[in-house]
Amino acid sequence: MRIDQHWLDKASRVSSPNFDDRPTPEDISLIIIHCISLPPGEFGNTCIDQLFCNQLNPGDHPYFKGIAGLTVSSHLLIKRTGEIVQYVPFDKRAWHAGQSCYEGRERCNDFSIGIELEGTETVPYTEPQYVELATAVNALLKSYPGLSADRIAGHSDVAPGRKNDPGESFDWQKFYCHLGK
Repeated sequence: MRIDQHWLDKASRVSSPNFDDRPTPEDISLIIIHCISLPPGEFGNTCIDQLFCNQLNPGDHPYFKGIAGLTVSSHLLIKRTGEIVQYVPFDKRAWHAGQSCYEGRERCNDFSIGIELEGTETVPYTEPQYVELATAVNALLKSYPGLSADRIAGHSDVAPGRKNDPGESFDWQKFYCHLGK
């Protein structure tokens, strides 16, 4: 897997309108791991694509009424099958971390890459997700000199008290083993 013009060559592309320019384009120095499922706890549908592309129909599920107007995105989504979807090129600022702070630095979207795992904080992630996450992260580490294996955080780490993902179901040791660290 490699990155070509800020796109992961193995990922399918679903272009989200929810991004803008980074304040300092060369400052890509953090990877944030998230989890998402829509509706909550349901997997294998197109609802995440719809959310990230502002196409979520609030009438399709009661939960959607509260989130249909959000303008959010992530750089990558890794589905439970291991399939990778890219929504935003890595040199652009995806809107994934919200109000956040890492090592005293606020506005993590400015300098981070967001990776969503299809899942919940309490349901174990799949082996294909760990394999593809590690493969994608290794490609990012090779392509962006500001990144390192020491600068990978969960959403809960950059927004404590507000976010819990990727949650207790994410096995950090397993991830780092797949990463080769």
